[in-house]
Formats: sequence, C-alpha cells, structure tokens
Amino acid sequence: MKILIRLVISAVALWAAEMLVDGVELTAGDTAERVLTLLAVAAIFGIVNAVLKPIIKVLGCAFYVLTLGLFALLVNAGLLMLTSWLAGELDLPFHVEWFWPAFWGAIIVGVVGWLLNLFVSDDD
Repeated sequence: MKILIRLVISAVALWAAEMLVDGVELTAGDTAERVLTLLAVAAIFGIVNAVLKPIIKVLGCAFYVLTLGLFALLVNAGLLMLTSWLAGELDLPFHVEWFWPAFWGAIIVGVVGWLLNLFVSDDD
C-alpha cells in the first residue's frame, strides 16, 4: 500500500512540474490518459532513482562533498531527463526539453514530493 501512495505522490509532483515549468510537457489527451501517463512516468522515475541514484552517489561522492551537495541538483536533473527519454522509448507522451527545464522540474518534483511525504507516516 505504501508503494502505491509513494507512486501517487511522485505522480502529483510530476504533474506540478509539468504545470509550472515550461519545457516539461505531458501531451496526453483526456484526464484518464493523463493520470495513467503520470503514474507510469512516476513508476519509471522511481525505478531510475532506485537503481541509478545510489550508484551515482557512491561514484560521485567527491563532487557531493566539494559542492556541498549542490551536485545533487545536477544529478536529479539528469535523472529526470533520463526518465523523459525512457518514457519516449515506451511511447508515453511525457517529454522534458533540455537541461534547464529538467533542472527546475527536478527541484519542483523534489519539493512537492517532500511536502506530500510529510503527510505519510513511516510506520509499517
């Protein structure tokens, strides 16, 4: 159940990024198709983050330390761009134009996700 709640939170965060950042586009038709696309992209984003982010943190540890954590913003933008590419390969109508929309979109996804996760308990 917790995984589904986190998936919905990620989908809402991606929707907020799509609404606020010019260059993050969701071109699905009706509301049901948009919701299903956001859920699918949120699942892709979660898998990409779960697999690649720990590897990048280990390999780029020095960059995280040298930049006082600001390197994480670049990593998150890159992971959002990778998610956009994977969504395009799966014929999902979600696209991030380039680095700056991915940069701002990743910040919005992070902040909105963090705010919504405040309302979800960590109890098992």
